[in-house]
Amino acid sequence: MARLLLGGPFPCYLLKKTPEDEVGKKDLPLIAGICGSLRPDGYTAKVLNLALQGASEMGTRTKFIDLRNVQLEFCDGMGNNASPSEDLVELRETIQRAQGIIWATPEYHGSFSGVLKNALDLMGSQEFKGKIIGLVGVAGGDMGAVNALNGLRMVGRSLGSWVIPHQASVASVYKAFNQEGELQDPKLANRIKEVGKHVARFVYLHHSKDAKDFMDLWEASLAEE
Repeated sequence: MARLLLGGPFPCYLLKKTPEDEVGKKDLPLIAGICGSLRPDGYTAKVLNLALQGASEMGTRTKFIDLRNVQLEFCDGMGNNASPSEDLVELRETIQRAQGIIWATPEYHGSFSGVLKNALDLMGSQEFKGKIIGLVGVAGGDMGAVNALNGLRMVGRSLGSWVIPHQASVASVYKAFNQEGELQDPKLANRIKEVGKHVARFVYLHHSKDAKDFMDLWEASLAEE
């Protein structure tokens, strides 16, 4: 079982006995990543892109959601969302279409960012219930974004999501990237990509059509050993 869920590469087209060139792009699972930082070309965005790259390598579609370009109202807790903005409607619809979501955040004062909190508060179980969630974060301190990711893990559980155990954070982020914008530690870069890959694996398993599909995946994973 561990090999199936955690090993790789994952045979992502085994769910349908269809040649790869006949698999329509629109039929592939969608993994959406929400960037919880408004900093242009910031570290959080770089880390999220790495995680989405991992998901893409498993044969999924991906979508990077940049909250800098999404004009959201503030959640006032009064439930007066009868006339949501166009951007909020589009955000909700995108998340509803996605089978997996990656939340990315910087750690601010021991928690996740306010812009991500507001975006999540404007959505709910209709968008996230039953979805596979992956977590990545960055922090300026030596401890990484552990507190921020633990907070997001609780949010995911409260929304009825499946938050995967594997997560990744970048500590001392200001010195973790080189001048080309790449992580200097290849093992850490791989760990971040693995978050996206894990989300993709669980999405495929979660949406397996029937027991035969599952057994095909199981047997294929054993054959790779």
